[in-house]
Amino acid sequence: MYPSTTSSIHYLLMKVFSRTNRFILESTGKTGLSPGQPKVLEYLKEHDGSNQKNIADFCEIEPATVGTILTKMEKDGLIKRFRREENQRSVAVTLTERGRKYSETVEKIFLQVEKKFESVLSDSELETLKTLLQKILEATENKKNKGI
Repeated sequence: MYPSTTSSIHYLLMKVFSRTNRFILESTGKTGLSPGQPKVLEYLKEHDGSNQKNIADFCEIEPATVGTILTKMEKDGLIKRFRREENQRSVAVTLTERGRKYSETVEKIFLQVEKKFESVLSDSELETLKTLLQKILEATENKKNKGI
């Protein structure tokens, strides 16, 4: 039997994502960042010099969409793009000093979300939640059509 809508896993995941995303968009929007930019900043903080495909994979968006986001970020002075000497076809993306400062702000906003979850779950529950979400993530991973 199908669970009621409000107790189904997909509904609960959608609601948590929606509320979390709304908070992040409102908070990062106050800094002047556009949707999509915070995740790119988060990724580049840990993977500076990455390419567009890796950024797209991390952010779960199409490379062309990342290209649009990166163009705006470059205009705003948050990133620089350059061709790699060893492979002129490969473009690396690095954070500028301004981009690093914004990535610190984004990190603080994401940390607020983490702290909210930590405030209502025990350490054991947090670990269980992460394990279960990772299982669901792996089960829904399908390279061919990007989803279930």
